[in-house]
Amino acid sequence: MFELKKIHREAIPKALERVERYRLLNQPLVAESICRDILEVDAENQQALIGLVLALTDQFEHEANKGINIVLDLIPRLTDEYTHDYYSGLAHERQGKARLVRDYPGARFDAFELLTRAMEWYEKAKGLQASDNDDAILHWNSCARIIINNKLEARPPEGESVGSE
Repeated sequence: MFELKKIHREAIPKALERVERYRLLNQPLVAESICRDILEVDAENQQALIGLVLALTDQFEHEANKGINIVLDLIPRLTDEYTHDYYSGLAHERQGKARLVRDYPGARFDAFELLTRAMEWYEKAKGLQASDNDDAILHWNSCARIIINNKLEARPPEGESVGSE
């Protein structure tokens, strides 16, 4: 139907600025589109990959079809181990928060599982982060507070009665 137009390689730096701008304007679909345009020209552009991960996770609360697996398929393309682990944690954290907002049967258990998985990723990232970068710790603490404040629990084993759901 439509053939998408390619951007110029020289335009990538300005396009990356636009990604940040549209994310700040709460327009993640536009940011996602720009990242995909950049990646068509420079498939391994790390800033565009991170921007795409962020733009997709920005949509988790509002679009059920923007699942975590789409994001997790992108993350192995991140070349830095810390970045890989940190954004794996971020994807799980944001999906966990989205599950709480959606509030369907079992959502609280799903949120607990996703948030604790995020904490595992953040713990791995913490071991790789620079001493002046505590982002993984800050997010680990945020996940812990969400679990505590919402009294989230692990899913009971099959056959046990469900008390909090």
